[in-house]
Amino acid sequence: MYRRTLRAQSAYRRGHSTETARLKVHSDIAEALDEGSMTALIMLDLSTAFDVIDHPILIKHLEFSFGIKKKALTWVKSYLTDRTQCVSVANKTSPDVGLLFGVPQGSIL
Repeated sequence: MYRRTLRAQSAYRRGHSTETARLKVHSDIAEALDEGSMTALIMLDLSTAFDVIDHPILIKHLEFSFGIKKKALTWVKSYLTDRTQCVSVANKTSPDVGLLFGVPQGSIL
């Protein structure tokens, strides 16, 4: 069985946008269909997924409700655990504060 996996990054690259990403996906799907291949598209946008959810609750739901296990669950736990943030204004920085909700502004999951 032949399987083609699309892994293309458009965000944060000069000259790339959601439009170039959409065109790439459309082109790849059309090409696969022309070749008679079965095609599936899985998309995941986590850009605001963690803004307000309680981290321990999210981790429990991922594990017990969705069956996320092993490396994938460890990866999410490591991303959400022991996160802090601070604010800098005019060369003055606040103390670090632990995050129980959300992720640091500007972070890329």
